[in-house]
Parts: sequence; structure tokens; C-alpha cells
Amino acid sequence: MKPRISMITLGVRDLDVAIRFYEAGLGFPRMESPPEVAFFTLNGTWLGLYGRAALAEDAGVSSEGSGFESFALAHNVGSEQDVDDVMAQAVDAGATLVKKPQKVFWGGYSGYFKDPDGHLWEVAYNPFFWVGPSDVDE
Repeated sequence: MKPRISMITLGVRDLDVAIRFYEAGLGFPRMESPPEVAFFTLNGTWLGLYGRAALAEDAGVSSEGSGFESFALAHNVGSEQDVDDVMAQAVDAGATLVKKPQKVFWGGYSGYFKDPDGHLWEVAYNPFFWVGPSDVDE
């Protein structure tokens, strides 16, 4: 077995707003799906969007929660300029800037934003570790 994360599903408060953010705002390619869920094809994985209450019900947990959710999603890009570009694109699409892109202690360059539902995303350039689309093991 090859370890991998095949899909990340985010519970969202307003599916239409979330779809606009990821599809129109960030340019993620959307797949055909039933109206109560949205799937986006990414390099090596998929992103799913599903109603927060419905996702919590499916897992058998409460949908109530606030503050830091104990994880961040990361989008690694090929240069510092790419970090700046993706961050600007996200903010233009409705994201909230959390941390401006900057040089970081580990030798890279990164920043953070929150999507319209508060999911934390890091956009990073790591000069020591870069996985691009041609590097993904199908």
C-alpha cells in the first residue's frame, strides 16, 4: 500500500459561496457531482465540499465548533512570487489574510489565509522540498 491522502472534505456553511470561492476565485477545476456536494480535481488528490452539519452528522459528531480547528491545509508552489500571486488571488476571491507572505525560520517563504468558512490555508514555497504535478505518483 502506498500511503496517501486521496480526498480532503471540508464542511462548509454555504455550499454555493464555497463553490464560488474555490471554482471561480481560486480556479480549482470542478467535477460533476450531486447538488449537495462539490468535488474538485487537484494534482494527486480531490477536494470535497459538503454542508458542515451534514458532514458532522455523517461522522456522528457535533457540527458546533469555533476557533482553530487544529490543522491547516497547504498549497506548495514553485517560487516566492507564486506565493504572493496565490495569496492575492485568494484574498481577491474572498479569503481573509491571516499572515502576510514572508521569509520563514525554516528557510522558505509562506503566508496564511482563511477561506470563507474559516479553514486555514498555508501557501508556501519550500526551496528544499518541491512536489510539482510531474512529481506526483499516480
